[in-house]
Amino acid sequence: GLHYVVLNLVGSALFLIALGLIYGTTGTLNMADFAVKAQALTGTHAVLLKVAVLMLWVVFGLKAALFPLYFWLPAAYAGATAGVAALFAIMTKVGFYAMLRVYALAFADGPFAGLGQASLWWLSLVTLALACIGVLGAKRLGTLVSYLVVMSVGTLVAALAFGELQAVGPALYYLLHSTLICGGLFLLTDLIARGRGDVADYLQIGPAILNGGRLSLLFFVAAIAVVGLPPLSGFVGKVALLRSVPDPTYWVLLLLAGLCGLIALSRAGSTLFWRTTGEGRGLRLGHRRLFPVVALLMATPLMAVYAEPLLQLTAAVAEQLRNPDLYLSAVLGGGA
Repeated sequence: GLHYVVLNLVGSALFLIALGLIYGTTGTLNMADFAVKAQALTGTHAVLLKVAVLMLWVVFGLKAALFPLYFWLPAAYAGATAGVAALFAIMTKVGFYAMLRVYALAFADGPFAGLGQASLWWLSLVTLALACIGVLGAKRLGTLVSYLVVMSVGTLVAALAFGELQAVGPALYYLLHSTLICGGLFLLTDLIARGRGDVADYLQIGPAILNGGRLSLLFFVAAIAVVGLPPLSGFVGKVALLRSVPDPTYWVLLLLAGLCGLIALSRAGSTLFWRTTGEGRGLRLGHRRLFPVVALLMATPLMAVYAEPLLQLTAAVAEQLRNPDLYLSAVLGGGA
């Protein structure tokens, strides 16, 4: 918790400094107005704006848990209560959303095109690779799920940093999928820990889980979805990303991440549900506790069934981002 607070205070301070530089160079904090005025900057003001934007990438990378600023996330998320961890799974994606909005609006074209893009590309790939190691080395289910969140961040930022906005549509689909599934996994981890008693969510032999049949089925569905196996939405999202980001390094790491996640979750499931010693002494769970998990996990078959209209919707969003003049005209009027 202390690491989380300190790092986020540092990030907030950097964010305020970056905003001060942006306001000092452009005279505005309105995103549409900023996107127009940034294109006309030259000399010292242009240099200061580049510094401000690079600071924004650092802040957004911290919020999204991008290497080397992700080390706070696994311990913080695994130590938080289930509801808080599930909400944090959403908040982590806000960093990616902020990168996407700022990049598409002001840095896809013009004199600042591609600013920091190469660094984001390699940092996201390193994040993806280290997340693979993290899921394999996790000693708690909560830590394992936290590294799956980091893995999804690396996947998404790499798709954005590839530099082609056609990858944005599949990335938005995968963002929805990974956020809902990881949120459901955090809630499911809490139920498993309660069902195991003192052993909690540690990946070691322990007593049988009360309500283990229902929890094992939910865990099986969540595991298939999060690693990207057919026929659920994770598979659809990963195939769409692979088609839109034709880079061999990205392909290898994304497929390797799925394999590492499958190995880690298979080992965790066998330890939690099969390698048991005696009767469980944990809390017996009612339907009210299961309902939020089921509701979140139901998103993955629904997103798979309605994959085509959802991908068309996210592609339409990507097309709007590819044409920032639509946004500029809507905010600034005809004179944009």
